[in-house]
Amino acid sequence: MAVDVLLGLQWGDEGKGKIVDVLSAGYDLIARFQGGPNAGHTLEFDGKKFVLNTIPSGIFFANTMNLIGNGVVIDPITLKKELDKLKDAGHDLLAKGNLMIAKKAHLILPTHQLLDAANEKKMGDGKIGSTLKGIGPTYMDKTGRNGLRIGDITLPDFKERYDKLVHKHTSMLEALYGDVVDFTEREQAFFEAIEIIKQFPLVDSEHLVNDYLKQGKKVLAEGAQGAMLDIDFGSYPFVTSSNTTTAGACTGLGIAPSKIGDVIGIFKAYCTRVGGGPFPTELDNELGEELRQLGHEFGATTGRPRRTGWIDLPALKYAIMLNGVTQLVMTKADVLSGFEKIYACTHYNYNGETIDYMPYDICTIKPEPMLQEIDGWHEDITGIKELSEIPARLQSYMNFLEEQLGVPVKYLSVGPDRVQTLEMH
Repeated sequence: MAVDVLLGLQWGDEGKGKIVDVLSAGYDLIARFQGGPNAGHTLEFDGKKFVLNTIPSGIFFANTMNLIGNGVVIDPITLKKELDKLKDAGHDLLAKGNLMIAKKAHLILPTHQLLDAANEKKMGDGKIGSTLKGIGPTYMDKTGRNGLRIGDITLPDFKERYDKLVHKHTSMLEALYGDVVDFTEREQAFFEAIEIIKQFPLVDSEHLVNDYLKQGKKVLAEGAQGAMLDIDFGSYPFVTSSNTTTAGACTGLGIAPSKIGDVIGIFKAYCTRVGGGPFPTELDNELGEELRQLGHEFGATTGRPRRTGWIDLPALKYAIMLNGVTQLVMTKADVLSGFEKIYACTHYNYNGETIDYMPYDICTIKPEPMLQEIDGWHEDITGIKELSEIPARLQSYMNFLEEQLGVPVKYLSVGPDRVQTLEMH
């Protein structure tokens, strides 16, 4: 058996949570492999809407186990709130017993968030567009070999370790910014949440995942954010702090590259981005605002308005190459219903040269998108159940994308609900 990987191919917000939920019933384990509570995976079914930040998107199926992997950074306070909301909605994960947490996953401390906010404030107009959740500083402590991990919470000297790291953070805040915001309340909430986390199975996830594979069980690795936010290959420095690509599933779960099976890449029928950084196809105009409103393009976690634009094929081809994508999922096709014409960026005009790849200095030299006009469709597709009901022009658009990208579109999402998903092949 091999681990299938599901991830975003753009700048995040592609609809990963929904598709994981749709596929979950066919897997024995859903394993989140990177990122933190800056992710917002939205799921809708049975008239209810859920937003998951840290918990994998397979928790609504009783026979599917879920793992928060070692590559994830965990804010105990956010995780507790998430668990409480689910319990109030009738999904008590402690009672269900279908959530496990990797001992090697790193902890986000209250002071990590103070560092995040102070750093972003100091950068002014050049800020990254951080969600201020403490993600970056936590990964910095991880790579700097100072971090605290989930497994540490069971050790008798955990409080001493915590105090030592907090002292380091407050010293940095005083030295760099001359100020430390009071975090007493948040610290109290942190330790209360730690006690809840202790009640869940804390596991050596690398052994667990590989044991599942040895037993012939099916595993799906769930990514957060998108390929274009990868710390190594994204639009640096306007990226997240982890590897959002397939390679991140290997390090974020402890699986060998040879154990990777299908790679399911998700993309929107258009494009969005949150925060700063390059966005070659951005529509910073009335049309872009129309897309934003029609697509409800506001952050599931932060509520921030997303930047919108046409689909970017050079960026998609790049993401497909990096991840070894074997099948595609197109979401939000319903948002484009009613447009007389839609457009796809097929190449960039970069320093007077026509190219079809992401240039290194995309953050400093803005490439001009070269757009191909495509006939839009007018039909409302949110209620279609059969492939024969797909409008001819939408089918033509998908055929065009498959030809350009060289990978088949396996699923088409025509709305936010679980049932609004068509299997194409």
